[in-house]
Amino acid sequence: MIKVTYLDHSGFAVTTPTAILIFDYYKDPSKSLYKILEDNPDLPVIFFVSHHHYDHFNRDIFNLAQNHKRAYVLSNDINSKVVHNDLAIAWMSPGDEVSQLPGAISVKAYGSTDIGDSYLVTLPDGRTIFHAGDFNYWHWEDENTEAQVRRAYQKFTHIMTGLMADVKELDLAFFPVDPRMGGDFSAGARLFLENIDVKYFIPMHFWGEYRSACDFPNYTPDNTESFCLHVPGESVELTPSLAFRS
Repeated sequence: MIKVTYLDHSGFAVTTPTAILIFDYYKDPSKSLYKILEDNPDLPVIFFVSHHHYDHFNRDIFNLAQNHKRAYVLSNDINSKVVHNDLAIAWMSPGDEVSQLPGAISVKAYGSTDIGDSYLVTLPDGRTIFHAGDFNYWHWEDENTEAQVRRAYQKFTHIMTGLMADVKELDLAFFPVDPRMGGDFSAGARLFLENIDVKYFIPMHFWGEYRSACDFPNYTPDNTESFCLHVPGESVELTPSLAFRS
């Protein structure tokens, strides 16, 4: 079983049988992470940070989970001066791979259309989790010129091509669906889901505007089960065949 808990914005805690995975911790208003750590004292904790933007990287991660074995997967755009020297750090750029993380977890970094990395995480049983960070087809219909939109599309498809060369399907994907972009806000997620078979999909980076981001029939395929985690602390349990909300 995998349990996914929404922390806030693009931040999630994913509890697996061998490790707790924390993606892009920004804040945790429900204090859910403390409960997860308390309930799983023997599991190692791996913090993944896609890039240095304030809504994806909070230095508090270096002070969390001190009673657990910890490891950190950090994008190389993060200033090393803010990182504690005594911690286990894997510095990542697109194309880098690490296979010896606690809990027999492996990760490969892919690019971003903004800054930093997106991450493909593989569990010991072969299940895969993709956290996009700020990888998205970023364009604003009311502000960008046709040339700017075209360049954004080319940048997005370039990274998608590299990802698709390695990945045909994913068990779980977190991907930005940001209504601030206007009418095409779900275009990136739609293209992502059209090209990679995703079993479970969870939107993120919607800045509180979850209703549009969770209008799944408008952009998700029928073979993908989607979950609208928008209240900090809300969670879903995923098994190979079933999903339960809590």
